[in-house]
Amino acid sequence: MAADMVRRGRTVCDVGTDHAYLPSYLILNGISPRAVAGDIGEGPLKNAAKSVKIYGVEEKVKLRLSDGLDNIGEDEADEIIICGMGGNLIADILSRAEWLRNPDKHIIAQPMSHAEDVRRFLCENGFEIEEERVCEDDGRLYLALSAYYTGEKKEYSPGFYYRGLLLKNGDALSKKYFEKHYTRVKKRIAGIEGKDAFLEEYTALKAAADDIEKEFENAES
Repeated sequence: MAADMVRRGRTVCDVGTDHAYLPSYLILNGISPRAVAGDIGEGPLKNAAKSVKIYGVEEKVKLRLSDGLDNIGEDEADEIIICGMGGNLIADILSRAEWLRNPDKHIIAQPMSHAEDVRRFLCENGFEIEEERVCEDDGRLYLALSAYYTGEKKEYSPGFYYRGLLLKNGDALSKKYFEKHYTRVKKRIAGIEGKDAFLEEYTALKAAADDIEKEFENAES
């Protein structure tokens, strides 16, 4: 799914590449001319080295030991792909790469949890979320979103960080994904209601849920 969101003819950086399957696929299918495959661990990079050799793309895929984008140069990639991590970690990785604040850079993220953390970071730091997609594989739902820098920091309603563009998509998988994660939010609200230690979290989640419910009511009226 993330591969389908990559702009053709652009250089790519795959963060947390593991076996380098994604950059190899992009090269072999003529989607990207070259790529950087980065990972924080030496073990995954050894796996990546084996993969790029098997696929015959050693000359076009650079392997890089890097914590997120810390060791990736601005001129090395236009498409930044971060998949298979929690939303908070993805947001942290993006926050440390100032060079992403460039309209020519294109971010593709696939958070495994807490997508709201990614949306919030992007929206509060001048990025525009242009697309969200959901796919299902072996009974599990996956979300991918893409964004680019505009420099314009917009104000969004509290519920946006939890619904994103999913409700506007209108497809069954987007709705299914949203409902699953919105249920998680409602359960969390019920679990911390009335507990002083979680008052700040409760207030924020309740505001988001109320905003989403209001949108449902407006859609039905």
